[in-house]
Amino acid sequence: MGLIWTILVGFAAGALAKYIMPGKEGGGFVMTTLLGIGGAIVGSFLGSLLGIYTDSLIGDLIAAVIGALVLLLAWNKFKK
Repeated sequence: MGLIWTILVGFAAGALAKYIMPGKEGGGFVMTTLLGIGGAIVGSFLGSLLGIYTDSLIGDLIAAVIGALVLLLAWNKFKK
C-alpha cells in the first residue's frame, strides 16, 4: 500500500474498529487515524506472513480493521 492509501484506509479501519469495539479510549480523530494506520500495517504484515492477504480494497480494509482491533484490544489492556 502507498502512504496516502494507508492513511485513507487506516482512518476508515480505525473508525470501524472503534464502532465494533467502543470504549472510552479518548483521542478523537488523531488517535482513531493512528490506530487505523497501525492496524493497516499490522494487518497487512500478518496477512502476508500467513499467506492469506490479498492486495485489494476489501482485503486492505479487512486486514486493517482486524489489525486495528488487535491494537485497540492491546491498548485497552495496557491502559488498565
